[in-house]
Amino acid sequence: MSEPGRFHEPPVVIVGGLHADARRAAVARLLADVPGSVVLHHDLATAAAGTVVRTVRDATGILAAGEAPLVNDCACCALREDLVPELVRLAEAGGTPLAVVELWDSVEPKAMAEVVTAGGFTVAGVVTAVDPALVLPYLGNGDDLAEGGLAAAATDQRTVADTFARQLEYASVLALAEPLPGSPEADDEDRELLAQLHPTARRVPIGHGNPAGTPPAGPELARAALAGFDVEAAAAAQHPACALLPAEADAHGVATLVWHRRRPFHPERLYAALEDLTCAAARSRGRFWLAGKGDTLLHWDAAGGALCVESAGPWLASLPDAAWELVPPVRRAAAALDWHPEHGDRCQHLVFTSPGLDRDGLERLLESCL
Repeated sequence: MSEPGRFHEPPVVIVGGLHADARRAAVARLLADVPGSVVLHHDLATAAAGTVVRTVRDATGILAAGEAPLVNDCACCALREDLVPELVRLAEAGGTPLAVVELWDSVEPKAMAEVVTAGGFTVAGVVTAVDPALVLPYLGNGDDLAEGGLAAAATDQRTVADTFARQLEYASVLALAEPLPGSPEADDEDRELLAQLHPTARRVPIGHGNPAGTPPAGPELARAALAGFDVEAAAAAQHPACALLPAEADAHGVATLVWHRRRPFHPERLYAALEDLTCAAARSRGRFWLAGKGDTLLHWDAAGGALCVESAGPWLASLPDAAWELVPPVRRAAAALDWHPEHGDRCQHLVFTSPGLDRDGLERLLESCL
């Protein structure tokens, strides 16, 4: 395999999302907007048979197809191993102005963007395709991916809700598809929920299906998708210690509560309230401080009625000064902005977003856990 850099490397745009019809519409829009672009797709639905099916296509149809064997019984691992060599082949062949990587349903864009970058290619943009009318149903779906045949490995324990939330929140561009005939249409509440969940994303309306059958939309999606993407900054924006969390908002029946306090949670009180807190909003996330664990920054990540709590490393206030040089600058900057003379960066910073959010009741419940 030739080393990247010895040929003209096309920019790479990653398009993902659990809303398969919307994702296909976004890919079709890019093919129409950028003549000569090529789409690389790995279908993980065949993983049960021991392989992943790879297709390469342009606007006229399939150019090539092949299979990649599973790696350690993991379809997603096979995708990681096969993706960069296929991009290298595209680059060596030349003449491709844009390489679109269309991810299979439950594949998350963060891991694939990092694989592409590590392989020497430039990720120009990350697009998550969304049907706005389906955002709340998917955020409320606590089913395991495996139940719907969407698991990427036998050990995949993710749910529909938490996978969809990460796909949505990582992307720099949200491609908003029109509903298929007979499907429910999005209303102001649906669009506001999407805006509050990811306020910094660029939202681009697109059609459904073949672009030839939709009104001319211009190359807006291509312009947004090729605007540039910083993989390191995107990872930092997802890290609980320095996450770029939504701000307070209240519009069209949807609200976002930002809750910030300088006292630790009482473990037993918090445990007793966990179910109510988890179900209080369609989506909640952030970092928190638990009494008795003053050195550990804990990550709060809830969607679909399920909560994941895990350690995200130490609070910087618990580290000796000499260790700060080992901490990424973005993490130090985030801690400095939130620094308290007594507690350092230890704090509660939780964000709850939902239609019909009971802000007052939620605040009372949170206060009772301190």
